[in-house]
Amino acid sequence: MKEEKQKDFCNAICMLVAFVIWTVAICIVDVQAIGPQESTVGFATINQFIHKLTGVHTVLYTITDWLGLVPIMIVIGFGTLGLVQWIKRKHLRKVDYSILVLGGFYIVVLAVYALFEMVVVNYRPVLINGYLEASYPSSTTMLVMCVMPTAIMQFNDRIKNDILKRYVVATIAVFIAFMVIGRLASGVHWFTDIIGGVLLSIGLVLLYHAISGLECR
Repeated sequence: MKEEKQKDFCNAICMLVAFVIWTVAICIVDVQAIGPQESTVGFATINQFIHKLTGVHTVLYTITDWLGLVPIMIVIGFGTLGLVQWIKRKHLRKVDYSILVLGGFYIVVLAVYALFEMVVVNYRPVLINGYLEASYPSSTTMLVMCVMPTAIMQFNDRIKNDILKRYVVATIAVFIAFMVIGRLASGVHWFTDIIGGVLLSIGLVLLYHAISGLECR
């Protein structure tokens, strides 16, 4: 178990370093004013190519936006579970360790989201309601890929029926794939935004996996 945790920590650090390198590269490699209102973006050639390939699909954007409420409800659900345990057990330290770590994990994810709202790396390839919005990393991708995999770990630990467990895990996996692919295909993010969100999310989830001690099957 100790070796597995060390491996998770090492992999997490590698992914987070990869995210930092990727972010820096976006700021300096092939930066061109290809966005709306002459906003600039790195890796402009490949970003422009993929954006023209996918086009803009407002219906898909709306669908993925509304489905973004699903991970938020998951967060509320586990937050409520932690609160109930705290009230029943009458001490914060008696709340399940993995739930306490999960709460800290959610705070970190929120802090990272707030950081990139203030420190804008690039803007969306389209205007949203006539305004430029920060686009990197894809916040929806990050939300889904941080909350849903950690939910899988929690469900693996809490659901005892193997058939139900497999069904829940498969459903969540399909949901994650649809949201990430759908967000890219909707045309509201640059390709590099999605990659950044994936790298950051994997790094954070691996850290949670190592600290929580839960399995991810």
